[in-house]
Amino acid sequence: MTFPPLRLAYDPRAIDPRDRRLSLVPYITQRAGEDAAPDNLVIVRHSSGARLYYRDEDPRDRDPRGALWARCGWNPVDAQGRITGEPQWKLMHPHRQMVCMQTMVCQICALPARTPLGFIFLAGPRDHDPSQASILTNQPPVCRKHARAAAKLCPHLEDNPMVFLARSAPLYGVHGTLYGRDGGGVKVVAQPDAPLPYGHANIGTFLASQLVRRLQSFRTVGLDELLEDLAAPAAA
Repeated sequence: MTFPPLRLAYDPRAIDPRDRRLSLVPYITQRAGEDAAPDNLVIVRHSSGARLYYRDEDPRDRDPRGALWARCGWNPVDAQGRITGEPQWKLMHPHRQMVCMQTMVCQICALPARTPLGFIFLAGPRDHDPSQASILTNQPPVCRKHARAAAKLCPHLEDNPMVFLARSAPLYGVHGTLYGRDGGGVKVVAQPDAPLPYGHANIGTFLASQLVRRLQSFRTVGLDELLEDLAAPAAA
């Protein structure tokens, strides 16, 4: 499975002018000023194998399964709790993507994404073969309130997304960059197209930038049909 490098491709021109509000900027969208932070990477060898570290590492640099994450700045929030800074519409913030996927909150509003029928994941109309038993995705779920907005905001979805309604979406692994030793420092060894599963032999020297889940126990549905079903009294 091939994933684009941190591309979200939300297009502000797709928003109805009446809805052009900061509250509609997706939570995972990167903002101006949220640049990559100095990495200070080093590889340390242990009896269990090589491991990538930051020289000034903080516990927040790793996810709950121990993978090291690419650093990126965080802008302050305003009085309404909204992230400040001009939206970088084609990029998503690696840590906010990770938070959304880790906690299964909506990529638009960062509120719980679970619906009475399952989790809603969107993909481009030709991204996946829906007959597969499982699907790997780097796109966080959306809540029912923002499913339509997400479809309109992202030109890749063509306002006609493939909609996966998943009962189960376990964590799979991470997408990112593999490092190796280079004298006293480190160097990039590979940037694989496929995500690296947790537990892989190379996870110790891998710098993550996207969290990936595996969709299983899912069905594909039409977006209009799904939203109608969720609006029904039994799903309210």
